[in-house]
Amino acid sequence: MKREFAVTTGSNLRCKGWRQEGLLRLLENVLAVGEDPDNLVVYAALGRAARDWPSHDKIVETLRTMDEEDTLIVQSGKPIGLIRTHADAPIVIMANCNMIGQWAKAENFYDWEKKGLICWGGLTAGDWQYIGSQGVIQGTYEIFMRIAERHFHGDLKGRFILTAGLGGMGGAQPLAGRMAEAAILCIDVDEARIARRLEIGYLDERANSLDEALAMIDKARAEKKPISVGLLGNAATIYPDILARGIVPDIVTDQTSAHDLVYGYVPDTMTLDEARSLRKTDPKRLMSESTRSIAKHVTAMLGFQKAGSVVFDNGNLIRTQAKHGGVADAFDIPIFTEAFLRPLFARAIGPFRWIALSNSTSDIKKIDEFALKRFADNKIVTNWIKLASQYVPFEGLPARIAWLGHGDRTALALAVNTMVREGVLDGPVAFTRDHLDAGAMAHPNIMTENMKDGSDAIADWPLINAMAHCASKADLVAIHSGGGGYSGYMTSAGVTLIADGSRAAEERLKLSLDNDTSLGIMRYADAGYDEAYDEAAAKQVRHFRLTPA
Repeated sequence: MKREFAVTTGSNLRCKGWRQEGLLRLLENVLAVGEDPDNLVVYAALGRAARDWPSHDKIVETLRTMDEEDTLIVQSGKPIGLIRTHADAPIVIMANCNMIGQWAKAENFYDWEKKGLICWGGLTAGDWQYIGSQGVIQGTYEIFMRIAERHFHGDLKGRFILTAGLGGMGGAQPLAGRMAEAAILCIDVDEARIARRLEIGYLDERANSLDEALAMIDKARAEKKPISVGLLGNAATIYPDILARGIVPDIVTDQTSAHDLVYGYVPDTMTLDEARSLRKTDPKRLMSESTRSIAKHVTAMLGFQKAGSVVFDNGNLIRTQAKHGGVADAFDIPIFTEAFLRPLFARAIGPFRWIALSNSTSDIKKIDEFALKRFADNKIVTNWIKLASQYVPFEGLPARIAWLGHGDRTALALAVNTMVREGVLDGPVAFTRDHLDAGAMAHPNIMTENMKDGSDAIADWPLINAMAHCASKADLVAIHSGGGGYSGYMTSAGVTLIADGSRAAEERLKLSLDNDTSLGIMRYADAGYDEAYDEAAAKQVRHFRLTPA
C-alpha cells in the first residue's frame, strides 16, 4: 500500500492518553521529516524509526490500544511485547543495535540486518526524537561561533568554510554557515540532495563547476556577505583539487556518511549508481574502496590544517576510517566536542528540545517569547532563538532547540506544562534532547575523546542515565549502540517526556530533567573537570568527590 507521511494536527486523541499519543505523533514526525521514509530511514543512510513495516505497524497499533499501566518493549526497532508495570513507569523502553564487544563488527551487523535481526537507531531516529535539520543546524552553528570566538575575533564575515555532505544531518551545514555570516561551500555526490536543500531554502546557490563555486565564494568574501553554495562532486576529489590550487579555507570539516562504508559513503572511483549497485552485489569491495577514498579525503583535510585552516571532525568518524585506511596522523584533526564544546558539556549544558504535539506554530512562538524573557541573560540561548525564528523553517511538527543546562531545562519544562494546563498553548508539548549530551553518551572518537581521567571508552554512564530515567518516571527511555560500521564505537541514552499539563507530568518532568543534568555534571566532575566541580557546588548537585585509593 502507498504510505502517507504526515503529522497529526489538533487535540483529538487516538490513544488512551497523551503519553501514548505524544509518542505516536513523534514516530509519525520522524518519518514525515525523514530522509527515506519509504524504507523507514530517518537519516544517516540506515538510521531507522522501526526495523520493518510490520514492526512499525505493530508499534502504532500498540500505542493506540495500550493502557497507562503497560510498558511496550522494543528491541532494535521491533516491538517484542507488553509488560504490566504501573502508571509511573515508562510507556516505551527500547534498546537499539547493542552488540557484544567481540561480535560488534560491521560484517556481523550487516549480516544480522539482512536477516532482519537488528537495525540501527542512529541517535534520535530510532527513538522518534528527530526534529528535522533544526537540531543539527543549531549544533553546527554553535560550533562555528565557538570557532569564531577562538580564532576570528567572534566574526565569520568574509570567512570561507569548506565542507561536504548534504544528507539528513549534513544538510544543516549550509544554513548554519550562512547564519554565522560566512561563505560556505558544500559538496555532495547526490544531485537530489542539493536540489532538496535549495528547495527548502537551506542552500542559496548551486554552482555548475568548482571554478564557478570558488568564484561565488570569493565574491561573497570580498563583499563580506554570507552565502551558501552547493556543488555536485566527490569531496575526495574536490578537496585535493582545492588544496592543489593553493586555496586555504578558514574552516574545513565534513559531514558525509563516512560512518557507513557500505550504505553511506560513496568512493571517488565510482558513480552514485555504481555504489548503490555494489551495496547488493559486492559490499566488501565497496567497503574497501570507501576506505581508500576516505584516506585520500582526510589527507587533503590534513593538508588544509598544515596550511592554516581550522579543521575538525564533525562526528561522522571520518578520522577513524582514514586511520584504518593507513592515514597514521588522521587524529591530528580534533573532534568538535573536545575542541570547542567540552566546557559547556562539563556544566551539563547541551542540546535540549521541545516539540508542539498539536502541530501549532503559535505554541513554539509563545514558548520562544517565554524563553527570551526567562533566559534574558543567556546569550547563547537568546541569540539562537532569535536567529532560528528568523531563518529556520519548521519541518513536520513545529519544534525548537536550545543549549540549556541543569535547572534551566526543568524551569522551562515546568513553565510549559503550566501553559498547557492553563490553555495558553493549543496542546501538549514533548521534551527531549540529543543523545550527544553530558551524561548520555560514551564515544571515544566523539563525545568522550581524551577525557581527563582516561575514561573515554567506559560505557557505564549512558547505561546509568537510562536506568535513572526509568526510575524518574520518563515516558520513553532508550539505550543505543553503534557508530562506525555499526560496531561498538558508541553507547548512548535517549529520553522523551510529554508535558500534558497534568500534575503527574509535572513530577515526571522535574525528576527526569533534574536527574539527567545532575548525572551529566557528576560524569564530568568524576573525570576531573573544574567546570563540573563549580557547577555541582553552585547548583547543589550531590556529587561525591573521592580520591582513588
